[in-house]
Amino acid sequence: MPPASTKASIRTVDAPAPPSSPVSAQRLEPGRPGYRRMSFALFAAGVATFALLYSTQALLPAVSAAFGATAGQASWTVSAATGALALCVLPLSALSERFGRRQMMTASLTVAVLVGLLIPFAPSLGWLIALRAVQGAALAGLPASAMAYLAEEVRPKALVAAIGLFVAGNSIGGMSGRIVTGWVAQLWGWRAALGAVGLLAVLCALVFHFMIPKARHFTPGSLNPKALARTVGTHLADPLLRRLYAIGALFMTVFGAVYTVIGYRLVEAPFNLPQGVVGSIFLVYLVGTASSAAAGKLVGRLGRRGALYLAVSTTAAGLLLSLAGQLAAVLLGLVLITAGFFAGHAVASSSVSRTATTGRAQASALYQSAYYLGSSVGGTLGAVAFHAGGWAGTVALGLFAVLGVVSITLYGTRVARAERLRAVPAVALPN
Repeated sequence: MPPASTKASIRTVDAPAPPSSPVSAQRLEPGRPGYRRMSFALFAAGVATFALLYSTQALLPAVSAAFGATAGQASWTVSAATGALALCVLPLSALSERFGRRQMMTASLTVAVLVGLLIPFAPSLGWLIALRAVQGAALAGLPASAMAYLAEEVRPKALVAAIGLFVAGNSIGGMSGRIVTGWVAQLWGWRAALGAVGLLAVLCALVFHFMIPKARHFTPGSLNPKALARTVGTHLADPLLRRLYAIGALFMTVFGAVYTVIGYRLVEAPFNLPQGVVGSIFLVYLVGTASSAAAGKLVGRLGRRGALYLAVSTTAAGLLLSLAGQLAAVLLGLVLITAGFFAGHAVASSSVSRTATTGRAQASALYQSAYYLGSSVGGTLGAVAFHAGGWAGTVALGLFAVLGVVSITLYGTRVARAERLRAVPAVALPN
């Protein structure tokens, strides 16, 4: 089937020009000019994306108290943003095929930052949720465009590591945003905390604007809704891509549920932690930074499925450990959950970029849609499960999602083994 952009989509990341080609020589990789600037710019964009997208997550108990809302109602300030992102990422990625990855990332980040500066002044919970939805929709143009930009500009052998650095920026943004909001909220209130995150995002947006290299391997294509629909249909018909989309959604369901609810658990008995300390709990995101950045080496040693097995096992162990009543055990559980999630996400997202040989922006956009839909569902269902069964209810939801990842990966292993057996030529028997 024809791709969404007949000009832009025929490029393939897995079949670069020969090493002697001038085009191949211009592709970014560690040690080449521009790679460090690109890494730093996208790292800053990743920081801003997660800091803005999850800016209210650590503040949910304070938001509940301010508006007299339940955990489930307050959780919509997170779920509305991630849900809007999931819905808008595909159409905005299609626009990036026409107007450019760099331009789309810049526009998305600019609008999201401007909305972020308005959010602290929301007069009601309804307005807060609405503004967060607009912000999530604006951010939708960044993740898939970033993945496509990397797939086009970075040499294939360096792609997993480059995407790992972008995901590492996500983890730093998630961590710093929550820590800043926690302590600022404790001192000056949750509105000031959201304003502080907005200012952090302004700084990141400026760094991105001045550091991101111009795209050298992007060819603009025309907007063609029918061709886009065919490209999307082609990706959804690919069994491997479907499995990767499902894995991303399930991993994010766990992560969204845990980090939406953990603040409520820690401010209640037996822990009774203040808001600032609860925000500091998100320092465990540093573990995610390390695990996502190391995803390339992990795949090199264990293979893609082996890396996923390790990531999901780590996540499950963390969920079970977090059931303990001791704060140290809960923190160690969060460390394991975070490490497993970010490693699994980096492996799955980079696998999408390598698997799709046409319409890479749409392939990445579908992954991001599934990923953030998982976050939205996980955040809402995690809060509902917490209200119904306490932390054990949230953990049960997480383990159910983990079981889904294991089942999909096992099925993929069986399929790969069967394909290898079919590829082995039959041995001729002697007469």
